[in-house]
Amino acid sequence: MTQPTDIRREHLPTALDLAASGVPPLPLRAGKVPFGNCPACAKNACGGRPNMKTAGPCMCPGVCHAWAAATTDPNVLNSPQWATAWRHAAAVAYHPGGAGLTVVDLDNTDAITWARASLPATRTVPTTRGEHWLYLGAMPSANAVRPGVDVKSLMSYARWLGPGTGTLTVLPDVVRALIVKEPAPARPVAVAVPAPAAGGQCPHRTPTYLDRGIAMAEQRISEAREAVHTVVYRTFLAVLSTHGRCGCLTETHTARLFTAAQAKGESARHCTDAWTNALTTLGLSHV
Repeated sequence: MTQPTDIRREHLPTALDLAASGVPPLPLRAGKVPFGNCPACAKNACGGRPNMKTAGPCMCPGVCHAWAAATTDPNVLNSPQWATAWRHAAAVAYHPGGAGLTVVDLDNTDAITWARASLPATRTVPTTRGEHWLYLGAMPSANAVRPGVDVKSLMSYARWLGPGTGTLTVLPDVVRALIVKEPAPARPVAVAVPAPAAGGQCPHRTPTYLDRGIAMAEQRISEAREAVHTVVYRTFLAVLSTHGRCGCLTETHTARLFTAAQAKGESARHCTDAWTNALTTLGLSHV
């Protein structure tokens, strides 16, 4: 439902108040979703948010890359590039991780009952269907960690519904443990590459080169501490730039890379996007 104009006018002042308190806000359009990316970044054309940092903001001048657009800079929030978004905004969101917070999003009464029995009491914010439980400390985000429960912190956004009630509790290990689970099975992408040069055996098939290169790529992904999506894209790009034209990569190799990325929280779709973008960048997408 469209909000009245007088309510819309409150979004920017609310965002400025949040920014002044160290909470990075961003506008949401109808449906509680972010505004679309700028033309240069549409459909992930930029190759995976190359300017993004874990705490944001995105380096694009407008409202771009969802949570990564969140900022505490009042000059950005008041800029002409953001004016259209604020005029059409349906709500205000914020980047919890950028404020050093974690939100346990409880989507129904069963989830709330579980939280009251399982988690330390902390500040709570009523939502349309449940509650947000806020903890002091940041961590990786994850959806559906259990029925009706999402964890929103780094690289995520939550709708601003007010300051809530209660005292903030330091992020406990029991909440951190919610995202520790077996990664979903990797979905490798078949690599379309030409046959080895001159019809001979590709020298990269030797364990001393190809396997070492894949192992190093897995390690690079596993050791990523921030901007994981960017690390995955750049790692895929490096592997394909070395091995993508000689026909040495197999589904086993791509499965190893995808498994490493998904163990860091990347979805199968993000892995596929990063792989496809790397192929396109190197001119291998139609080979």
